[in-house]
Amino acid sequence: MEKDNLLFYRLRSLRSRKRSIKKDVEKQIRKKYKRSNELWEIKRDILWIPLEKPYQRGFVRFFAVTEEVMRTKDADFFEGILKKINTFMYSEIRHFLKKRKKFGRRIYVEREQKLKSLSSYEWNNPKLQLTEREKQYFLKRKEYCPFRKIDYDYYDFIEPWRFILRIKPNMITHYKPVNADLEKEYAEIEFYVKQYKVQGIIQKKIYGKSNSWKIKYESDLNESEKYFRYKMSATAFADYFMDE
Repeated sequence: MEKDNLLFYRLRSLRSRKRSIKKDVEKQIRKKYKRSNELWEIKRDILWIPLEKPYQRGFVRFFAVTEEVMRTKDADFFEGILKKINTFMYSEIRHFLKKRKKFGRRIYVEREQKLKSLSSYEWNNPKLQLTEREKQYFLKRKEYCPFRKIDYDYYDFIEPWRFILRIKPNMITHYKPVNADLEKEYAEIEFYVKQYKVQGIIQKKIYGKSNSWKIKYESDLNESEKYFRYKMSATAFADYFMDE
């Protein structure tokens, strides 16, 4: 009877240790995640400083309203839409090309550039300030995400012919001062919080959602690595730290 009580006490003690370590790990993750956001805001708020001598770094390609549309009464309307869905592509040379294989040999083809598709979050985000009239020019579609295994809603502009691609020199006119200590700390914390299992705990404990999403990793992982990266729960994560 005494042996049974001792075994029960030891099991409870081990369970308590695991629970305590699990809480410590989650507390550390919360702390680092909070610090990551603080550092990101500090980096964002660093003021841009004008260069005495602006210089060119390659070229930038973007969409612009066609001349025909600019001559209509709706020019300002479509310019407003374009500001919300425009995309920018950069190249070292004026030709935006990429390599491609054809019949066993490499050729150069033009890099495709499309208008931005709005996610459901952006579509409902009041900061984007989409008007009811603007929304009439978008078509809703669903796109399957093979990693999260769910369908996502996207909204595409239905009259892309109103815009045309333009190319101009990419001029660098401002720069941000670099704080080496700040960048080092941010890089270290980002490396920590971007780990797959850490992201899972953040998703579940901070956002309050189950870990239903998937992250694409190398397809050539062995089974033990796949178990560690995909299957290990938060409790097992704590067990891992106990074994170290």
